[in-house]
Amino acid sequence: MQPFYIREAKGELVPIILSIPHCGTEFPSELKDHYRQEQLDLLDDTDWYLQDLYDFAPELGITTIYAKYSRWVIDLNRDPESVALYNDGRLITGLTSTTNFIGDPIYNKGMEPDNNEVERRLKSYYWPYYEKLQELLDARINQFGKVILWDAHSIRSLVPTIRKEPFPEMILGDNDEKSADLSLIQTTLKNLSSKYQINHNDPFKGGHITRYFGNPSKGIHALQLERNKNLYMDDSETKYHPERANKMRNVLKMNFEELIELIKK
Repeated sequence: MQPFYIREAKGELVPIILSIPHCGTEFPSELKDHYRQEQLDLLDDTDWYLQDLYDFAPELGITTIYAKYSRWVIDLNRDPESVALYNDGRLITGLTSTTNFIGDPIYNKGMEPDNNEVERRLKSYYWPYYEKLQELLDARINQFGKVILWDAHSIRSLVPTIRKEPFPEMILGDNDEKSADLSLIQTTLKNLSSKYQINHNDPFKGGHITRYFGNPSKGIHALQLERNKNLYMDDSETKYHPERANKMRNVLKMNFEELIELIKK
């Protein structure tokens, strides 16, 4: 069974692929008893409900790939060699992290993955996601000559181990403008800032997916959008909030429609 889900586009295809690598909540049966039950009850590092927030994408002709398994099995947005994304002292969970974002242990004692287990998870759960994503991108390149990869994320509004002050409402990451054409970046910043406070590459520049796939010279334009969970969830950041979600959905849809026209030119 594949470690991801595909939500097929409906109608006419467009040159955008949507990736949601941190919404997974499942665990392979052979691993579930490795984790502390109190951590499994929370799964607090999950990008909850993003697949629901973006449920409009198929009607626009956008294919979505999203994770089946929790990032605690293996983090699809980290370097496979565990090279750090940032080196400024912040706590960033790793490829097969043994703690959550706050630093609490997630594994039962002695059940942390060793090197052999990390390699097994890369082969079984990590690279299949990348291979399928590459296949989807290649198909759009073959059809349109170029494609936008939109990598969707969310985070609690305050995570002191990463940043002492609250995050801006949204953060657009493009690896310091290296992973996408400037016109796509500027259009997105303009559209999202019409309703939300948005930072550009600060404090997140895009994770491994954005940096790995984004290559404008080859027609792949990768953008990562991080947003505070309370923008589409309730104030506790645990439950879906339909009114807030609909506001964001409208802005995202408007932005995608404009990006589609821009990338087709």
